Amino acid sequence: MKNRKLFITVLLLMMVAVFCLAGCGGSNESGESADAAPAVNEFGLEDGTYVATFTTDSGMFHVNEANNDKGLLTVENGEMTIHVSLQAKGVVNLFLGTAEDAQKEGAVLLDPTTDTVVYSDGIEEEVYGFDIPVPTIGEEFDLALIGTKGKWYDHKVMVSDPVLGDDIHAETAE
Repeated sequence: MKNRKLFITVLLLMMVAVFCLAGCGGSNESGESADAAPAVNEFGLEDGTYVATFTTDSGMFHVNEANNDKGLLTVENGEMTIHVSLQAKGVVNLFLGTAEDAQKEGAVLLDPTTDTVVYSDGIEEEVYGFDIPVPTIGEEFDLALIGTKGKWYDHKVMVSDPVLGDDIHAETAE
């Protein structure tokens, strides 16, 4: 009888402990723990949209002047992509990597979007834009391009200085 009372007491204590622990650490509507910190990728960026600087090694291949070297960096599930509007419609595809690799069978080319840029004088122009996968922040990486003449070119590009937001025309405090 004594063992049975001990067993029931221990069982009841365990049940109370389980109910208490289940009630701690609440959850939000999505079922995620309310106490959990947002996921951050290896570059310290949470999922969201950022204004970032996109620079290249070329005076001919760069962000449209209306956007002042800025693009929209999107971080989703830790993966990063930057959308940049170029200066015209002369670049027809991009490739994350070298020109040599871009020409290999099975290479995945980035297709352009048609973007409208607005210059400071109010004039609008349609140009090509691209969604470019970003493997790193603050370090150069290879990006090849092919223009309307059908020749591939190697370039080094860099994404840097991400600031949370989605207005590439907003002035950021330095």
